[in-house]
Amino acid sequence: MSITDPTPPERADFIREIVAADLQSGKHEGVVTRFPPEPNGYLHIGHPKSIALNFGIANEFGGRCHLRFDDTNPIKEEQEYIDSIQADIRWLGFDWGEHLYYASDYFEQLYEWAVNLIRAGKAYVDDLSADEIREHRGTFTEPGKNSPWRDRPLEESLDLFERMRKGEFPDGARVLRAKIDMASPNINLRDPALYRILHAEHPRTGDRWCIYPMYDFAHGQSDAIEGITHSICTLEFEDHRPLYDWLIENLPVPSHPRQIEFARLNITYTVLSKRFLRRLVNEGHVRGWDDPRMPTISGLRRRGFPAEGIRDFVAMIGVGKADSIVEVAMLEHAVRDVLNRTALRRFAVLRPLKLVIENYPEELTEEMDAVNNPEDASAGSRKLPFTRELWIERDDFMEDPPKKFFRLAPGREVRLRYAYFVTCREVVKDAAGEIVELRCTYDPATRGGDSPDGRRPKATLHWISAEHATPAEVRLYDHLFGRPDPGADGDLFDDLNPASEEVLNGCLVEPALAEVPVGETVQFERLGYFCPDADSAPGQLVFNRTLTLRDTWAKVQAQGTHAV
Repeated sequence: MSITDPTPPERADFIREIVAADLQSGKHEGVVTRFPPEPNGYLHIGHPKSIALNFGIANEFGGRCHLRFDDTNPIKEEQEYIDSIQADIRWLGFDWGEHLYYASDYFEQLYEWAVNLIRAGKAYVDDLSADEIREHRGTFTEPGKNSPWRDRPLEESLDLFERMRKGEFPDGARVLRAKIDMASPNINLRDPALYRILHAEHPRTGDRWCIYPMYDFAHGQSDAIEGITHSICTLEFEDHRPLYDWLIENLPVPSHPRQIEFARLNITYTVLSKRFLRRLVNEGHVRGWDDPRMPTISGLRRRGFPAEGIRDFVAMIGVGKADSIVEVAMLEHAVRDVLNRTALRRFAVLRPLKLVIENYPEELTEEMDAVNNPEDASAGSRKLPFTRELWIERDDFMEDPPKKFFRLAPGREVRLRYAYFVTCREVVKDAAGEIVELRCTYDPATRGGDSPDGRRPKATLHWISAEHATPAEVRLYDHLFGRPDPGADGDLFDDLNPASEEVLNGCLVEPALAEVPVGETVQFERLGYFCPDADSAPGQLVFNRTLTLRDTWAKVQAQGTHAV
C-alpha cells in the first residue's frame, strides 16, 4: 500500500519478472512482500532501495507489503528506533496500513517449532562456548568438527531447552543448534545456532523471555506465518538461503516463501554500517542520529533532502544482482532536480558587506517584485523591500579584481537583482584596513533590473535591505568523509572530514524566510539550497545547507560517462 504511489508503472527488473512469472503460472494468487528492519538504529540511505522495492512491487501487482520489526536482540533494540523507522517510511511516501508486525509476536510459535526440530532429531542443545563453536565450525577450505554434544539424547536436549527458557542458565552457557552437516561447503549449514540465552529486558515482551531466536531462525518462519510470497533481501543473505529453505522444509509452516536477493546500495563518501553510525553518535562526532551529515533518513530530512528526490534516486540506480558503488553526486543530482522544480527562491547574505547608495533617498522604501520560482509560474511572486542601505555578499566585491572577476569592483556597474544598476564609487575601510562599506550610486532609470539604453552589466548580485534584514545562523555541510572510499587505508575515523560542518553566525536573510517551516527547503539565490533547522528559535533562525547549486553528476551525464 502506498500513500503517494511513487513507483513508476511498467518498471522492469529481474525480481519483478520473477513475481510476474509466479503469478502467471498460478504459483501465487496474490503478492505479499515485507520490509523487515532490525530496530537497533535509524534507517539510512541504503534502506529506501529495499523499501521502494518491497512496497513498489506489492503496489504494482495489487498485493500488500508488511512492516515487520525483527526484534530478536533486546540488547540493542529501543522503542526510539521503532518510532523513527515508522516515521521515516511514512515520510518517504509509503504505508503498511494495518499490516504492522513484530518477530516477537511469534516467539511462542517459534519456540514450539524449535521443540519440533529437537523431537525430530534435527536440533540439539550444545554446551560449547561461542569461541569453541567457532573453532569447531572449520573454514572455507576445511570441514567443521562435530560438537561432543551433537548426539546427546533427545529427551536431554528437550529438558535443557525448557530449562533454558525458564532462566536456569547464564548468558552464553548453552545454545540450541540445528543438526544439519558440519562438512557442508556452505558454512551456514554447519549446525547453525537457532537460540541463545539473553537475560535482557525486551521492549515489547519485557522479561517474559530469556532465550531469543537467531535471525536465521526467526526470519523465514515469520515470513511463513505472515504468508509472505517473496522474501526480498540483499545479496549478503544469498549464502543463507539454503538454511532459510532447510528450515522452511523441515518445519510445519503454513506457507513456503521464496527468498530472492538483490545488490545492496553502496555510495561514495558514505559509510552505512549501523555499528559505525552508532559510534559516531555515541562518541560525539555528530549531533545525533539526525545530524545533517549523517546518511540516515532522518539526517537527510533534517538537511532538506525531499522524499521525492530519494525515491527518484532509487529508481535511477535500478535493481540488480551485482554489487557496485554509486557516486554520491548521482543522489545529489536527483535531489537538485526536484528542488529546482519545487523550491521557492529567497535572498540571503551569508558573509555580509554593507553597500550604501549615496544618491538614493534616505527615507524611501520601495517594494520590488521578485519571482518565487522561475520553474513554476503558479508559485507567483513576493515583495522585497529596497532601501538606501543594503547588504551584499562579501565575495561579490574585489578591490583589485583579476581578469575574469565580473562582479562589483571600484568604478564598475552591476545589476542588483529585481532592483537597479549600481556603480561602486568608494571603498570604506576600518583602522585595520578591512573593507567595511561600499559607497555606490544607482541609475533610477533601471528599476526592475533593465536599462532603457540597452546596456547589460556582466554580473547580477542578490542583496538584503539593511533595515529589514533578519539575522540567522547558517550551517554549511559537506561530505562527512574526506575521501570517496572511507577506511580504504585503515581506520574509518581517520577519514572523517574536519570541514564537514561550518557554522556561520551573523548571516542575514530576507523577512519572508522567517515564515518558512522546518522541513521545507528553499533556494538561497546564487548560494544553494537551504532548510530551516529545528534548532531555530524566535529571533534567531537556523538554516542547514542542503546542497550547493553545482551539479557534478549532470556534467558527467552531459559528457556521456557513467559512475559505478
